[in-house]
Amino acid sequence: MFLSHASQDAEAAARICSALRSAGIEVWFDRSDLRGGDARDRQIRERIHDCRLFIAVISANTEARSEGYFRREWKFAVDRTHDMSERVAFIVPVVIDGTADARADVPEAFRSVQWTQLPGGETPPDFVARIKGLTTRESASKAVQESVGLTAAAAPPLPVVKPQQMKGAWPVIVAVLLAAALAYIITDKLWISRHAPTSQSGMSPAAVTATTAGVAEKSIAVLPFVNMSPDKDQEYFADGLAEELLDLLAKTPGLHVIARTSSFSFKGKSEDIPTIAAKLKVANILEGSVRKSGNRLRVTTQLVRAADGEHLWSETYDRELKDIFKVQDEIAGAVIKALKVSLLEGETPRATPTSSTEAYTLYLQALAIAANASQQTDVSRAIDRFEQALKLDPDFARAWAALAGWRVTDFELYTSGVYEQVIPAARYAAEQALTLDPKLSDAHFAMSAVLTAEWNWKAAEAEINRGLALDPGNADAFAVATVVALTQGHFNEALQLAKRVVALDPLSALNYGTFAGLGGAYLASGRLAEAETAYRQSINLAPTMSQGHFLVGWALLARHEPAAALAEMEQETDDRYRDVGRALALDALGRKAEADRAVAVAKSKYAGVVEYPIAVFYANRNELDETFAWLDHAYKLHDGWVPWVPWDPLLKNVRADPRYKAFLRKINVPE
Repeated sequence: MFLSHASQDAEAAARICSALRSAGIEVWFDRSDLRGGDARDRQIRERIHDCRLFIAVISANTEARSEGYFRREWKFAVDRTHDMSERVAFIVPVVIDGTADARADVPEAFRSVQWTQLPGGETPPDFVARIKGLTTRESASKAVQESVGLTAAAAPPLPVVKPQQMKGAWPVIVAVLLAAALAYIITDKLWISRHAPTSQSGMSPAAVTATTAGVAEKSIAVLPFVNMSPDKDQEYFADGLAEELLDLLAKTPGLHVIARTSSFSFKGKSEDIPTIAAKLKVANILEGSVRKSGNRLRVTTQLVRAADGEHLWSETYDRELKDIFKVQDEIAGAVIKALKVSLLEGETPRATPTSSTEAYTLYLQALAIAANASQQTDVSRAIDRFEQALKLDPDFARAWAALAGWRVTDFELYTSGVYEQVIPAARYAAEQALTLDPKLSDAHFAMSAVLTAEWNWKAAEAEINRGLALDPGNADAFAVATVVALTQGHFNEALQLAKRVVALDPLSALNYGTFAGLGGAYLASGRLAEAETAYRQSINLAPTMSQGHFLVGWALLARHEPAAALAEMEQETDDRYRDVGRALALDALGRKAEADRAVAVAKSKYAGVVEYPIAVFYANRNELDETFAWLDHAYKLHDGWVPWVPWDPLLKNVRADPRYKAFLRKINVPE
């Protein structure tokens, strides 16, 4: 068989090759079989013509490269199928990350067969067995070829298109305009606590290794623009402009764009371009400055190639403020042209989001305030400005979408208002956005936030996919998709999505240490050691993050290491989770009296926050009446921990109880 791959995926391809060769399958792999002096093109043509199966390794790296020799190999393989019977299995697409088939840049012939997911090139025995079966037969039907893919239970389909939470002081509900807010909104309620600290930009080598294997040529990070205005209050405008450009670029197929959380973590720091690019794993950096005085605007931008510091493009724009949207489009267009990225066929210029520059200014203010929120009053200020913008322009769809998302955030993060009032108001705002602009990705993400808050998982998934079809590079949307995949029991899919999020947003601690993060996906998959490692990476990035040590302790309890778990719980920075975490660890150590005192403190001091961990406390004592009573408390509060119930390793002893399936039905989770 012939193994085709992009050069950046050589390591993953080598794992596949090794697994197949160990089973006695003859594999042609260019890294080991292409001898010096060979006429490369001729030999590869011959090998593809003679091989029994053609395995195409597909990834974010192949997506990022519109040109590459592997594409010629793909063409040779497709050409050979023209002379084959329809019954013959020949092309086997293999995905090694979160790339999905619906919009992947592959030959159309690849879409007619089942895609197999081999994360990182890890090759399970059932895949090897199926490949061996196909290579030893004279022919195979398409039905047999489809069976090459792992079973649905082991590898559920990825979302239709390719592929964070906040608490308090974290400026984490951030990303490309609304989409960022939405993912953080959702994942926080489905996850992290009420106060998380400021992210650290320094990243350890261990944390970086969880991202993509190489640096894609067509990859970019947009750094926060420097405010050069005499009025320092214009900082929000500079940040907002950079976010808008990031948003535009992220919507470009074939361009790998780092999310706002990671790229903006370098704001105010003195690190040079090569260092920043290395930490973010990108080939290019866009930076700039903004000077705003009255209605006059000067924007200076430059695109730098990190490897050699060459300025690929630079420009200065002196315009009226009313021309801001045109300036944004011109900058994004110039960057795309400089990087030689092809736009979608038939792409048309975007419509001006609002005719009111005053409304747009209020909108940018709101985004900046919300992105740096450290307390509930900050979110209220942001919501107030969104509402002011909508009074000036009721047809401002993006402001409606942002308002919907931040209303959900206000409820989810800060328990502001009551569910029966806040979520319907958020739904109304999302519906307004969709009515005004059905093709606005932010509007679909806003509705997915509302639906996830309502625990309407299937509908939320549909909205996420609609949004991703319009904005395929949105890291935060993939974080939301991870949440949905976990609730549906699609753990392999969730893991691939979580890895995709880390690749797009590598310096966000929340992408490692949350329900929608890598740690949660590993935990759900039963890969407890890797879950612990991911949670520790989140602490490396944000040492004082709420629930950081608590989650490490949780993973250690699942690994039956209560002494180590207690040591972690004692280091937890959030009093609420430290106290309830100590109760869990002490009980696992058999120190019942101390555990009883600790859980009594948690009950008396932290009502409305720790109901789920208390339920787990009683579950591990096998006191199931108390367990389901506390789960019911959490359910009535619409607690974000509740979706953990189906997969949490610390709740496995409740699943034989007849009340378990009834509880799953209440939260719309498959039995």
